[in-house]
Amino acid sequence: MPTYMLSVHMVEGEPMPAPEEMQAQFDAVDVVNTRMQEAGIWVFAGGLHPVDTATVVDNTKGGDVIMTDGPFAEAKEHLGGFWVISVPDLDAALQWATEASAACAGAVEVRPFQDDTEPLNARNEGG
Repeated sequence: MPTYMLSVHMVEGEPMPAPEEMQAQFDAVDVVNTRMQEAGIWVFAGGLHPVDTATVVDNTKGGDVIMTDGPFAEAKEHLGGFWVISVPDLDAALQWATEASAACAGAVEVRPFQDDTEPLNARNEGG
């Protein structure tokens, strides 16, 4: 069965919801999480701390490890949380993303994981 990541993005600088609104979103997400677990499609999920807690580790310079505070890319949008689900097809993933988007009050990106049986050239060509 294909595996998909449903990701929620946060926009830097946007005001945070009021505490009671945030709690309502947490409660709604808990309901979605429970429904996913009961449906047997749940692999795992998690919310992330703010992007200013990130550290980038770069060991591509032949032994000189460079560590920098902050996100890898300078952007206004950052990954805020995600679900990983295993469902029969894209249509099913989109249905769950619809429910997840309503629960977390944000847009949800749906992206399939690469299949280990795909030839490497098909992975690199996006196919």
